[in-house]
Amino acid sequence: MQVRRSHLNFDDLTLRANPAAMVETLVPGSACADRYSDVPESTMFSGEAAIVANAIPVRRLEFAAVRFCARQALRRIGMPGAPILPDADGVPRWPVGVVGSMTHCKGYRAAVVARSDRLRGIGIDAEPHGALPDPARDLVLREEERVRLPELAAADPDVHWDRVIFCAKEAVYKACFPSTRVWLDFSDISVTLHAEGAFDAHLLVAERNRLAGRWAVDRGIVVAATSVTS
Repeated sequence: MQVRRSHLNFDDLTLRANPAAMVETLVPGSACADRYSDVPESTMFSGEAAIVANAIPVRRLEFAAVRFCARQALRRIGMPGAPILPDADGVPRWPVGVVGSMTHCKGYRAAVVARSDRLRGIGIDAEPHGALPDPARDLVLREEERVRLPELAAADPDVHWDRVIFCAKEAVYKACFPSTRVWLDFSDISVTLHAEGAFDAHLLVAERNRLAGRWAVDRGIVVAATSVTS
């Protein structure tokens, strides 16, 4: 896995209040679309509908809405709408010349895309803004991350910092896996959060490679995003 630190320039106050703006300004040339509601299943291409034909209604609506967002984002970089089907590993197959990432959770769906000559990968993850259950905390957090939680809580007690770490690790995985096909456990990524809305991620199984990203909280949703340069 060969990743390099992304160089980002953001308005922190804007990003903390607006997840879509955070993702959209991840790097020049990227585009994002998000929704806080679903769309009709009829917005799917037939191939997409076939993938979730036997799924429960909630799953079909999530699948349709996040692809609706993806096509909106694609149009913003000059690409036509097309079916976005998963490969054997569940990774979305983007149009040639495009990298992207999608995420959905209760009450929120989003997608971000960029031209592949600008980026090697993008990762985005969204979660309800709540504390991780104890079993999940034990799985997700490394010891050095636990040690930093009291300091972060003192900086902003309204943020569920363990959940932000979870989102950041998911975003890192999504950014890296499509090009490397290297499976990462939570313990393989060490995240350092910054209270102003940034994070650094150290991939312990990737020759000390590092990524940088952003996070935001809005409307009860925490979103994290990162990228891998070409």
